[in-house]
Amino acid sequence: MTSAFVNRLKVFRAERDWTQADLAERLGVSRQTIQALEKGRYDPSLPLAFRISRLFGQPIEAIFIAYPAAL
Repeated sequence: MTSAFVNRLKVFRAERDWTQADLAERLGVSRQTIQALEKGRYDPSLPLAFRISRLFGQPIEAIFIAYPAAL
């Protein structure tokens, strides 16, 4: 399944000099989950999206941006 969103997860992670493993540990998920999210292979669950939002101090819609066709 391909994501209906473009996300800025990699950008926010890079701004903090975090590896995928660093971010995964902070969120309580696997590095493979972070990799899949960054590549748009799947969308996060709502609870995970909220954890990501809180961690980066950004609203969900600033991190995950829906493609116009998905709206």
